[in-house]
Amino acid sequence: MTVDTSALADILDKAQTSVTDTPSLADSTTFDLDDAYAVQKDLVSRRVARGERIVGIKMGFTSKAKMAQMGVSEVIVGSITDAMQTDDGGVVDLGRFIHPKIEPEVAYRVGAVVDLHDPDFDLTTAVDAIAPAMEIIDSRYRDFRFTHEDVVADNTSAAGFVVGEWAAVRSIPDAAVRITVGDQESTGTTAAILGDPIEAVREAQRMAVKRGLPLRPGDIILAGAATAALPFTGGRATTEIAGIGRVTVLGRLES
Repeated sequence: MTVDTSALADILDKAQTSVTDTPSLADSTTFDLDDAYAVQKDLVSRRVARGERIVGIKMGFTSKAKMAQMGVSEVIVGSITDAMQTDDGGVVDLGRFIHPKIEPEVAYRVGAVVDLHDPDFDLTTAVDAIAPAMEIIDSRYRDFRFTHEDVVADNTSAAGFVVGEWAAVRSIPDAAVRITVGDQESTGTTAAILGDPIEAVREAQRMAVKRGLPLRPGDIILAGAATAALPFTGGRATTEIAGIGRVTVLGRLES
């Protein structure tokens, strides 16, 4: 049976633009992972048609615990746009989101032209900077109830992000990570990201080839969450990663 991926993208696009949650797509439609990535592509293309610009990719399910929870063995990938980005120390309007959470990330910057179709090319040689970052995730699904295919279709819950000061690339395989949001706190290490966050760059290359996603000089790669996400209903969120610094963002309702 042919899946109407455009109709599924309509549902998710309406949920995001109207800030209204929607039931799991899998409740009413049977679709596979390839269909889910087709929905994601359609969904992101709508954002681009409204004037947004793709500025990189984000990795998901980079935690072995999360993979086990979802019953999967492969990371997932989504796109991030300029409209999702808030400056370090800036203010993000939480009224744009349905039920936002925030998590600490490691960001890498692509510093050279990338040939994803060269089998000998190693993307890690093309990244020229590293930075502490945070991602705001906002699943459009009601009660955060979704399948593997659902979350891929929903552009891996991408909603917002903030990147701290860029520094020369360095190895941080097991750096301490701490995120605070008001009196909430979550701690961990960068080892939670595939054992070493640089491995997420290699996975980004593999998934970009597999799913037809571009990577250009200046693009950002969000490597994945280093700790559990925290609810982000307001106040200041701060992440500190040993060896690369800190990043902050203030969340408040403005709409």
